[in-house]
Amino acid sequence: MELRQLEYFVAVAEEQNFTRAAERVHISQSGVSAQIRQLERELGAELFDRSARTATLTVAGKAALAHARAALAAAGALGQAVGEVTDLIRGRLTVGMVIGCTVTPLFDALAAFHRAHPGVEISLLEDNSDRLVEGVRAGTVDLALTGTATAAPEGVNALTIISERLVAAVPAGHPLTRRRRVTLRDLGAHPLVCMPPGTGLRTVFDQACAAQGLQPVIALQASAADAIADLATRGLAVAILSESMAAHYRDRLTTLLIDDVEAPALLTLIWRSTHNPAVRELLAHSRQAFTQGSP
Repeated sequence: MELRQLEYFVAVAEEQNFTRAAERVHISQSGVSAQIRQLERELGAELFDRSARTATLTVAGKAALAHARAALAAAGALGQAVGEVTDLIRGRLTVGMVIGCTVTPLFDALAAFHRAHPGVEISLLEDNSDRLVEGVRAGTVDLALTGTATAAPEGVNALTIISERLVAAVPAGHPLTRRRRVTLRDLGAHPLVCMPPGTGLRTVFDQACAAQGLQPVIALQASAADAIADLATRGLAVAILSESMAAHYRDRLTTLLIDDVEAPALLTLIWRSTHNPAVRELLAHSRQAFTQGSP
């Protein structure tokens, strides 16, 4: 009995199809079939009912599946444990990044980590902050850069990268340009463009409005700061951004501090556990990258 046979067995069981399983493990369908036949001969029982279009587990197959998964997990843990003590880290990491937020230090950290540990496969996932936090809690995302309204979302560890006030941004000639500061009530007289629900910036803004019983008109929504700035530049709405976001558009937008929104919008690096040595190492590279350069 070989580990690759167990890997193929689990793949067919999960895909319920020999062709899809073969694509998943990157060998031919005939190769998968031959290895599983050999495994069945060794076990003395058929693991799959092949009479229908889908490959369904037999009673023996159902009994074997949990043990096959456990054996593969144990083999992976063995390799990871040995790799850790020999400074050879392998495996895969899923890194999350909030949509519309291009943060150079995160990319620098990923590049430095990849150079140090080329045996780790990195996947980069973009999503809104709420879903990334849930992914980290569930263990489907190992580490994520998110926009949050709280310094430490419940159930995860967190490192605050940026803490900034919210601002309004308007084009030349807009009535609000006569002011240096505005309030939420002032903004309520104008259509607004903001990030969508599920982002940290929007959560901070919505909570501040709710605290005063205000319901401003969010006429437009966009996930990227560039899009929000472009819409505001064309006079379609007043942009709601963080201070550093708005700073990129000084040549075309006037920035006004929102006086009565004191809670900051936070850019936060979050993770659940550092039991995985790859997570520990990426976290170390991230701390160094964000310390050396500002996003």
